[in-house]
Amino acid sequence: MINLHASGGNTMNFIWQDPSMALGNVILSFVLIVLIHAYILFFLFKVSKRRLTMVIFGVGSVLFIASFIFNLLYACIILAVMGTAGLSAVCFANLGDLRKFIANPFSRQTAKAVNFGIERIYDTQQLYKNIESAVISLSNARIGAIMTFEKNTSLKDIMKNGVPVNAPVTPEILMTIFYPGTRLHDGAVVIHGNEIVAASVFFTPTTKPFAGKYGSRHRAAIGISEVSDAVTVVVSEETGRISFAVNGDLEAVTQQNFLRVFENYMADHSTSEE
Repeated sequence: MINLHASGGNTMNFIWQDPSMALGNVILSFVLIVLIHAYILFFLFKVSKRRLTMVIFGVGSVLFIASFIFNLLYACIILAVMGTAGLSAVCFANLGDLRKFIANPFSRQTAKAVNFGIERIYDTQQLYKNIESAVISLSNARIGAIMTFEKNTSLKDIMKNGVPVNAPVTPEILMTIFYPGTRLHDGAVVIHGNEIVAASVFFTPTTKPFAGKYGSRHRAAIGISEVSDAVTVVVSEETGRISFAVNGDLEAVTQQNFLRVFENYMADHSTSEE
């Protein structure tokens, strides 16, 4: 514990000079403080990814450790309160990334896509055209659908509740899967590269409150986008509206803008926020 009594005189005293503190307790407290602050910075790096936030909390950590070393109780209290408030604000502002961190705090994302076997060379533009054709056909027919396109985060564990398909991405196959009455109609299709890996996959829906009315497909799409970097396309069964679920957000698009928005989301953007 830190001495609650202010030291007399103007001399700056170190924590280990306090007669009420045993050296072993001082060392243990210092190690715990350093480990806790290191873990907080690691948490912010995984969740916030904003340099300014990292710098502020880094400087705050240094000041807190210095205040502990020099036995400045009130400075420690003020910094601890400010740090707790700031950490709470970061958690609230990054709920989606926080879920990913809790699910797997030591996951490592790379620029390389998950490999399901031998990577095939395929025409990306033709693939996107096939997807556009299927989505627009589903939208015009008002057939509900949810397609999730895997990027860097592996969905292998989540796909275990679905049905393996391992078929090429074609408008005909996608239309057949989502046609009402078929056994694979409910749930999502997961696509990796140019291959439909699984169908009838069920995602954990989001618990985030929304102002508008969203059905189970839209909530499931938002839910998977909160725990992965996948891009999910949803077609509404009631209105035929097309939406994208990415990073915990839902964006509605027109048929004319679908391909442009889809290509933008599927591209690997590695921008860092200040």
